[in-house]
Formats: sequence, C-alpha cells, structure tokens
Amino acid sequence: MAEAWIGDTFRIFPGKYGEDPVWGYSNELEFADGKNADEAFLRKMEEFTDPKMPPNVAPGKEGLHGAVWFETVYQDSKDNTGKTLYAVYHNENYPETLPYDSATGKGYIDHLWPQGLTGPKSPAAVCRIGIMKSTDGGHSWENKGLFLEDLQPRFILKPHNTSNTFAGGVGDPSAVASGEYLYLFYGEYGYPGVYDSASYDPAKEWAGQCISIARIKLNDLDNPEGKAQRWDGKGFNAAYNGIGSPVTSLQLPIAEGGGAASSPGGGFRWGPSVSWNTYLQQWVMLMGNVTGSSWKGSKIYISFNSNADLGKDDNSQKWSKPQLLLDKPGHTIWYPSLQPLNNEEDIKNKNTCLRLGQTARLFFKDMYKDSSVYVSEYQIRFEK
Repeated sequence: MAEAWIGDTFRIFPGKYGEDPVWGYSNELEFADGKNADEAFLRKMEEFTDPKMPPNVAPGKEGLHGAVWFETVYQDSKDNTGKTLYAVYHNENYPETLPYDSATGKGYIDHLWPQGLTGPKSPAAVCRIGIMKSTDGGHSWENKGLFLEDLQPRFILKPHNTSNTFAGGVGDPSAVASGEYLYLFYGEYGYPGVYDSASYDPAKEWAGQCISIARIKLNDLDNPEGKAQRWDGKGFNAAYNGIGSPVTSLQLPIAEGGGAASSPGGGFRWGPSVSWNTYLQQWVMLMGNVTGSSWKGSKIYISFNSNADLGKDDNSQKWSKPQLLLDKPGHTIWYPSLQPLNNEEDIKNKNTCLRLGQTARLFFKDMYKDSSVYVSEYQIRFEK
C-alpha cells in the first residue's frame, strides 16, 4: 500500500489506473485520508478522491502505456510541506498496448506469447516499474518515466511458460531511502539471459529469479530513465534494463520446492514489502510465496537485515533466511505488508508502512473461493 503523512493527514493510494485489454480500463486509483491509519483504511468508497492522472498514449508514442498501481510513496525530505511525493508504480503491458519497436528495442512481439490469467485466449502481461511525481500531496501526478524494465529477449515464451503469471519483467516493488539513494526491492520474472527454446534451462531461470534489488540516486527521480542500477552479484553495476542477480538468501531452494517462475510447479518468493523498524533497529521484509499456477500460494514469510546503511559493501544483500509468518491453507495470499496502528507512538512519529515500531498491523489480500478482500486480522509484536 502506498501511503504518506501530508501534514497531520494520513493518506493512502490504493487501486489501479489505466488501459488493460485483458481486465478492462480502470480509473480506480484513488486516495483516502484520515487522522490515523485506521481512519484512512476504513473509509467507504464514496469517501475516496480521484487524483488527476496522466493519460495513456497511443502505441508508438512516448508516455504512459498500460495500467499502473502505486506500490510505494517516497516523500521528498527537502519539502517541508510534505506535499512533494514520488510514487513508485507497478506497470503492466501486453503486445497490444506496447508493440515491439525495432528502432528502440522496446515493446513486445506477439509470437508464441504465453497464456494469461483469464484463460487460453488471454495474453500474459509484462511488468515494469516507473515513477510519478506529485507536488500537491497526491491530488495530481506527472509521469516521470521508467525505473526498471526488461526487454523482449529475456521473456519466457511457449512452450516453456505455462504458469499463467508473467511473460517476464520486473514488478511488485517496495522502495526505501538509505543515504543518497532510493533502494528498490522487486520481483524478478525474466530469464537471466537471452531466452531460446532450444537451449532453455529451468534451473538457470530459477537461479536468476526471486527478489532483487536496484537503486537510483534521489536526485535522479525527476528524470529516472536509464539512471537506476541493478545488483549484479558484486555491486550495483548492471543497467536498469540489464541482467541483475537476486538476493540468494531469499530464494526458495529447489530442494524445498523452488523452481522457475514460468512453471506451474516452480515455487518462488515475490512481492516484497520493506520497512525500517525503529524498535529492532533493523530492516524488515515481508514477502509472498507462490507454489502453483496463477500466483497460488497461502504463505507469508518474513526476513531481517540488521545493516542500516544499505549502500555499504554488500549490506543490501544481507537478509536472513525467510521464516514462515502465516499460512492459511486453501487460501491465496498476495501483497503482504506491515501497517501502522491507531496508537500514540505511530501517530506521533507519523509512521507508515516504510517506518514502524514494536507493534504493527499485518495487512494482505486474501482470496478464498469466490471472495477476494484485503484483510487485517493480526497484529505483530516484535521482541529483541
């Protein structure tokens, strides 16, 4: 959930905006306010406000293509009003909305394209990550461009991609500031090299997937494209559209059910949500866990990193082995995060999902049979 304190107002930005040939156009990215987190989350739909969003542009034009979801809001510390916001968004496209352009190498070729979530005739999406900016606290937004993307050669196509997830790409991000950089934690869904059906290796695909990290200087957020660098195993050296290396400690080992994301039998962790915990003085990460096709998975895992400075040496990679936090057998759980409570500490410190104390609310999307709802059934209390 993307959120921020604008003065003494807690503001959340849920929902989806933009074109989508599979699910239909959406204008449901809205915001709601409260004097605390509980008040904002409990707002009725009619109490939400529609922000002014940049329009989608036609294929072949520069601008916003596909649908977006805000995943994280970075608040510019140089603006004392708190109204300058940078939203890190998850973006999904298809060959229809972003056809291949041989001049730029961007876009997608509709050949041997894998199946999507709604059946044999639906295409799989490709995800990218971008940045929008607001200078009025989220009432209006300007698209600043892409943070990260993968290009066509890395997409996993038929006959190997049968999981009904993504054709490839990078998405489902969480972002935190450390030093002069914004660090991006994201799901890695492409092939770690050029995909070729004749030489495809599922073990190689698995080795290059899971949760990865990139970073961009805070001063580059107004013009981000081409500025971010991915971790390549030794440092932040890979290009924004290059091949990085995932956090190895977060990968689900093959011996424990891990596998390629393009396979319905391959398990993997995804959807990171990262926060700084002021009580533990550590970074905390929640993540989902896929164990079947169409993003099925009933578990939430948690991991810790005791290194405050993510930019020093390989501190950004030093995450503990994930521990099981919650399992709801028979349910499918997406987008876990920790959220502030309606208590004196969280209100006084203006805590959000990016900065929390000893106690926090567990928040996630719970799908069971015909029900699909966001729930907060548990609180978490950390102990040293």
